[in-house]
Amino acid sequence: MKRRNFLAMTGAAGAALWLPRAFAAQADAHSDFSASGIAPPFARGYGNLLILVELKGGNDGLNTVIPYTDPLYQSLRPTIGIKREQMIQLDERTALHPSLAPLMPLWQAKQLAIVEGVSYPQPNLSHFRSIEIWDTASRSDQYLREGWLTRAFAERPVPGSFAADGVVIGSAEMGPLANGARAIALVNPAQFVRESKLAVPVSLHERNPELAHILDVENDIVKAADRLRPAKAVPLKTSFSGDAFGTSIKAAMQVLAAGGAPKSDDVAVIRLTLNGFDTHQNQPGRQAALLKQFADGMVALRSALTELGRWNDALVMTYAEFGRRPRENQSAGTDHGTVAPHFMLGGRVKGGLYGVPPVLARLDGNGNLPVGVDFRQMYATALGPWWGLDSASILQGRFEPLPVLRA
Repeated sequence: MKRRNFLAMTGAAGAALWLPRAFAAQADAHSDFSASGIAPPFARGYGNLLILVELKGGNDGLNTVIPYTDPLYQSLRPTIGIKREQMIQLDERTALHPSLAPLMPLWQAKQLAIVEGVSYPQPNLSHFRSIEIWDTASRSDQYLREGWLTRAFAERPVPGSFAADGVVIGSAEMGPLANGARAIALVNPAQFVRESKLAVPVSLHERNPELAHILDVENDIVKAADRLRPAKAVPLKTSFSGDAFGTSIKAAMQVLAAGGAPKSDDVAVIRLTLNGFDTHQNQPGRQAALLKQFADGMVALRSALTELGRWNDALVMTYAEFGRRPRENQSAGTDHGTVAPHFMLGGRVKGGLYGVPPVLARLDGNGNLPVGVDFRQMYATALGPWWGLDSASILQGRFEPLPVLRA
């Protein structure tokens, strides 16, 4: 059965959970550690939380992190370019979109790193194929089945005391956790926030025998979900915005709060999605609204993580399938391009500008910026310095971690 069909059925029955494979086998595999009293490998490393934020559709980097002193910026973007007086200046060459003003306290606290020029060699400009490359950490000419986090957890299992390897919130796609990770997709975060539950059992044996193999592990799904939800909503002083992204962040914080302290029912990864960045038309208003949602969301995320005592052991990292072209199109928008800046933030992040800033006089024959930083360097940073794993083995190549973390 196709995954979307199963999601449709469980959604109609009120469930808000998708578990891509049985928990039972994994639980048995992990239980050997607790039974023997031996600590799972790299348990301390997985105590460091990774939060991925997908900017789905491909965010326009040049209007996000702006090379305002480059004389070609305004000539390439006479309609959609950000006006100088509206920009938030970071240094003598770089500014931020005005909607990102809420991030300035993080920048001033040196807990926000901006990595410029991120992409990969021979970039693919198809949404489907390029996000597949990012999700699997493959080369552009290589097709891998497992997500890069799935491979990481296969090499060094997450401790069996953790409720799950990861939780995907606000999306049905497992992305970097696809095809093997103990991962739960919370496809209805509003329901979770409202009712403090992730899933309810559904009885579809009689209606669809094809679901028998899924229903056999139904109890394991519900048990795992129960471990990730508090009996009632955990009160937080943090204020979350009421949009879909803010609700997803609130749900993520409820998931973390459910584990309590010590972190007996933890997860290693949370993935959030902010939709809508495919701005072929009318980009100025659309991107401004999305970047405001992102900035407000990151402020709330930091506040809630601080409340929960997790800010110093959380690394937040954005990603997307690609950026946009430097030259605006005829519809007040931008078309698919190559590089984009990405954000890394957290209590142990060394804030500042990293990577390769855009030089608009050096566009390639297709009018795109050259690759400055391979996205797998960001992944290597999470895998190596953050978790203590062998990133070269997982990423199938050696990629230098970025120097963005404090010891």
